[in-house]
Amino acid sequence: MALSQITPTLFLGAADAPLNAALVSQKGITLIVNATVGHASPAYRGVECVRVPVSDLPSARLGDHFDRVAGRIHSNRAGGTLVHCAAGMSRSPALVMAYLMRYRGVTLRQAHRWVQESRPCVRLNAGFWEQLLQYERRLYGKNTVRVAALAETPPRPLTPRTERSLEQQRSWLTPLAPRSPLVSRLSVKPPKNKQRRGSKSSSIKV
Repeated sequence: MALSQITPTLFLGAADAPLNAALVSQKGITLIVNATVGHASPAYRGVECVRVPVSDLPSARLGDHFDRVAGRIHSNRAGGTLVHCAAGMSRSPALVMAYLMRYRGVTLRQAHRWVQESRPCVRLNAGFWEQLLQYERRLYGKNTVRVAALAETPPRPLTPRTERSLEQQRSWLTPLAPRSPLVSRLSVKPPKNKQRRGSKSSSIKV
């Protein structure tokens, strides 16, 4: 999915979305939020670019940018806003969810559902989920989701020939969708069934 519409003026996508000049013009985009480390931002007349140079790793401090990015999206009255990362699955959805909580008055549970309905491929890493939980507690004083994760057997060390870039690596911990009642901590549960070495699995609890 190259581009997903979150609101009439807010769009979420992967790194290829801002490269499409016709699409940028058609959607009236005047602000691009680039949440990648290695992808360059194209220069278009009348389009501002905000860089968020954060890796897609659970330890990355994406939450440090929540207020700044949310405020800039909110203040962009000149046209539409495109928020993107490498795949449009982790960093950029997290930033959009933070904006929805801060300026649209929704809970994290509602923000997650809102974004996922527009972009079903969303898959935040566990670290970004925890930072969003902290942000929700700061905004509302409570949490409305529980994030659980499946522990998996770590894969064998990658050789130089098979090593993937940090943009492509995924966390071993897979967050689950919102669930009630409220729980404000990250819980890690061992898998019920034995997984093949290096394989990934996930489940969704609503």
